[in-house]
Amino acid sequence: MAMFLLIHGAWHGGWCWKKVTPLLRAAGHEVCTPTLTGLGERAHLLSLEVTLETHVQDVMGVLEYEDFRDVVLVGHSYGGMVITAVADRAAERMTHLVYLDAFVPQDGQAVAELVGPAFSAMLEEQARAAGEGWRVPAPPPVPERWGVTTEADVRWMRPRIGAHPLKAFQQPVRLTNPVAAALPCTFIYCTDKPAGDMFAPFAARLRGEPRWRYRELATGHDAMVTAPQAVAALLLELA
Repeated sequence: MAMFLLIHGAWHGGWCWKKVTPLLRAAGHEVCTPTLTGLGERAHLLSLEVTLETHVQDVMGVLEYEDFRDVVLVGHSYGGMVITAVADRAAERMTHLVYLDAFVPQDGQAVAELVGPAFSAMLEEQARAAGEGWRVPAPPPVPERWGVTTEADVRWMRPRIGAHPLKAFQQPVRLTNPVAAALPCTFIYCTDKPAGDMFAPFAARLRGEPRWRYRELATGHDAMVTAPQAVAALLLELA
C-alpha cells in the first residue's frame, strides 16, 4: 500500500483531484489532497504574506502531523515547486516524486524565472490590474486554457478557481539536501497543448535523465480533471 500525497497547482485547490482520489483508494492506497493556503476552501486566508514558503510549510505540516511515510509525492504545475522543496526537507519520508506537467526547479529558481520574462511580466500586470498588486487572477479563459472543454467540467471548475499570491511565483526555491537529489522521480508530460508551452523544456530535458522515468498523456494541462483514469493508472504503475 502506498501513501499518495497530491499537491495541486496555481489557482486550483485540493478539490481538483476529486476524480483521481477514488481510483487510487479503490486500488487499496491511502490518498491525501491538501489545499495550499489562500486557495480553494482556504481562499479566506489569502494575503500579501503568502509565499512559496507558506505552501511548503502547509505540506510539511501535513507530513509531520499525520506522520506520513513511504510517500509518493505528486505535484501538478506550480505544485512542482512545492514538492521539490518539501522533498529537500523530508527526503526520508519519500519513496518517489511525480511531476504532473509541473515545474522542476533547481536551487535558486522561482516560477517567475522558469516561465520567462514575458509571462512573468504578464502575471505582475494582472496583479496590478485586478489584484491590488499582490494576487494574480487566473489568466482567462479558464478552465478552457488548461484543456478542460466538457460543459460539466467547466461548470464544476469555474467557480472554484481563485487568485494566486504573486509572491509565491517570485520566491525562489532553496535546495540543500543531496539525499533528496537522489530520489526516484517521474515526469508526466501532457502533450495536447500549443507548441512551445512552458513545460516542454522540462520534458525535453528529463526524458533522457537516468534517474527519471518519463511518461506522456495526450491531454491538456489539467489531466487529473480530463483524464483521471489515465493519471491514476500512471500513479498506480509507480506504486
